[in-house]
Amino acid sequence: MAMIKCFIVTERTTAELEKNILTAIVDIRAKKPDIKREIENKFNVKVDKVNVMITPKGEKKAYIKINPEYSAEEILANLGVF
Repeated sequence: MAMIKCFIVTERTTAELEKNILTAIVDIRAKKPDIKREIENKFNVKVDKVNVMITPKGEKKAYIKINPEYSAEEILANLGVF
């Protein structure tokens, strides 16, 4: 099952990229270890930390901290976001 629905690219999340943090909308049933595993397998990077929150719209938002060895900007660039 695909946990990641889409990545969020706003002015705020772009500023978070400098801290190597990706922001994504994920499946409401997704757990932190599932999100971490999917990002690590799909993009071949190491994830340090995953924080999640439920938005007022009822969506689950994940803040994914990528290990400093890798670049969060490169991940989004490879997806064609930038």
